[in-house]
Amino acid sequence: MPERPPWHRPFAEQVAFFRQKLNLPTERWDDISKEEHDRAFIVAGAQGADLLADLNDAVSEAITDGTGLAAFRKDFKALVARHGWSGWTGEGSKEGVAWRTKVIYQTNMSTSYAAGRWQQLNDPELGSILPYWRYKHSDSVLYPRPLHVSWDGLTLPRDHAFWRTHFPPNGWGCHCRVIPASKSDYLKAIAAGKGPANAPAPGNVDGIDRGFAYAPGASIEHELRTLINDKVAKLPAPIADAFAADARKVQPQ
Repeated sequence: MPERPPWHRPFAEQVAFFRQKLNLPTERWDDISKEEHDRAFIVAGAQGADLLADLNDAVSEAITDGTGLAAFRKDFKALVARHGWSGWTGEGSKEGVAWRTKVIYQTNMSTSYAAGRWQQLNDPELGSILPYWRYKHSDSVLYPRPLHVSWDGLTLPRDHAFWRTHFPPNGWGCHCRVIPASKSDYLKAIAAGKGPANAPAPGNVDGIDRGFAYAPGASIEHELRTLINDKVAKLPAPIADAFAADARKVQPQ
């Protein structure tokens, strides 16, 4: 039986990662990229502060309570109707709504899970016992990506450059994950051709979807100022003020 996606079991670090995000109005899904997603919650095309806040709450509930995609779809339809949001991609057909809600739900669930796992795996106590990481391809996907399959079992030091670009998810619908490994696991992986010599060359992101070549959660310790300065200037004044005020609430003092 195919394994279930790992994020159906929420945990503290995953929930904490999502809750520290700021609501950022955007027009397109690629208005922000890579590490900027660590601090910003977006839904492409959603620009109203109240609409974004409700969307954030709906995703947060799905992550915190593990309520599932069906419950999120019900919440999504209700809040879209309440706010009178129109013109969004996927609107107008049952298939379009199903696709859009799945993208929003699955992307936020998988990246928050990955960020929580990044924090757990970098725990010093765990690292002293299991100092290596192993890439695990999931058998739950219907159409496996060949390169993702090729990375299965790849075992590397946790500070290897590979993890900064290849820490899953590595694309839309990717269910791959990372698990800790011991030194003996590492030596066995090297003998099996799954060690550092077999990792993609630095900068080679073949097999990773656009926008996914980063490690969710790895940039959390960085200041918000760059994100704020880059985005506020491009937003309408009322929205920019609301975003800046939201940012000040969570920015380290």
